[in-house]
Amino acid sequence: MLTIQIGLLAFFLLTAVFFGAVQEGFQALTRGRVRTLIEEKVRGADRVAQIAADPAPTVSTAHFFRLVGEVGFTVTMVDLFLTKTTQAEVLSLIEAGLIALIILFVIVHVSARTVGRQKMVGIVTQTSSLMKVLTTVFYFIPQLMIWISNIITPGRGYPDGPFTSEDELLDLVDKAEASKQIEADERRMIYSVVDLGDTLVREVMVPRPDVVHIDANKTLRQALSLALVSGFSRIPVTGPKGLDDIVGIVFLKDIVKRIYDKSDAQSLELVGSLVRPVTWCPDSKPADDLLREMQAAHIHMVVIVDEFGGTAGIVTIEDLLEEIVGEIQDEYDQEIDPISEISDGVYRVSSRLSLADLGDLFEMELDDEDVDSIGGIMAKQLSHVLIPGSTMVWEGLEMTADQYAGRRHQIATIIVKRASEPVDEAAEAANGHSEGTP
Repeated sequence: MLTIQIGLLAFFLLTAVFFGAVQEGFQALTRGRVRTLIEEKVRGADRVAQIAADPAPTVSTAHFFRLVGEVGFTVTMVDLFLTKTTQAEVLSLIEAGLIALIILFVIVHVSARTVGRQKMVGIVTQTSSLMKVLTTVFYFIPQLMIWISNIITPGRGYPDGPFTSEDELLDLVDKAEASKQIEADERRMIYSVVDLGDTLVREVMVPRPDVVHIDANKTLRQALSLALVSGFSRIPVTGPKGLDDIVGIVFLKDIVKRIYDKSDAQSLELVGSLVRPVTWCPDSKPADDLLREMQAAHIHMVVIVDEFGGTAGIVTIEDLLEEIVGEIQDEYDQEIDPISEISDGVYRVSSRLSLADLGDLFEMELDDEDVDSIGGIMAKQLSHVLIPGSTMVWEGLEMTADQYAGRRHQIATIIVKRASEPVDEAAEAANGHSEGTP
């Protein structure tokens, strides 16, 4: 009798361990891993692919047989204690239950599941034939139990899928990174995709003060010059009321084609003759919705309006993609030193350099109640977006916008020196680009 009981204990425990590992292996199986198995022509990959197409029956069957092993092991353990001990019946039941709980938890729920994940490929390929047979013959049993449980269980389960919230999905992504299933960059990109749905357009747009634009009455030559200086291939075209009166978008390729076809057009024709229609978007729109609409309509740039109907800024498709993949830079982008001396008393400084640091450089007290950086003070004093060559004198310092950096082509460096004489009118003419004259 004792031999039979020990044999049953071993049989039920091995059954629980085996099907526990099989269940975990098929649960952890991904379609990407299945494709890899097929590409590598692993034996049994075709059967695995058939199961992976609808893994629920196989997983349910493995789960059922795992429970059979666990229940059989527990019952046999209790029977062994009741027949081979002289202690009180209640104490024997408690001891048997505790021992069974510890053994099943350690060996089945921890070790077997760990092996199932670590040896997933070997387990699913070697057991696929057996599981297909068992699922065909016995699947009606767990399916009947699931059907009964669905009747007595309130609610509708998970009609929208296995994730009840974004937090659960992101938690799974974190676990995938921790187990080396995905890279850290991939995890950050998934986070960015999810966050894009909670990001409003106003948070990613190029704000109104940074929008380079041109008046509709400027010539094509002036528009071409502005496009070359600013580095933008699409420029909003404004009417008499400025940025609150955008009449269209002019494309650099349209300008070049028109001038190529008719050379006199560069001085005889106006920008307003080549404008393309404007696409408008409220600043409260979710960024992911806008991205889908721009992709579907093949639109590269949209104009953002605020709640009062005024122009708040612009958004390009690159602005939205940067929210997912991060800052887009090219091979010309370089790290900028905050301060570098290019000649005696002449400095190239970052446009983000604070006025306090600039004052320290020239042993002066510099401050402004509205802005903190040298780029900000230039934009405030000149009242337009900076382009290379924009010049001004402020507090005895001559500042000249130097060069662009980044995809948005914003001024990155500024040349600063002590002003020896007032800036002449020719230099000031470089500051008229907000009207389309670079």
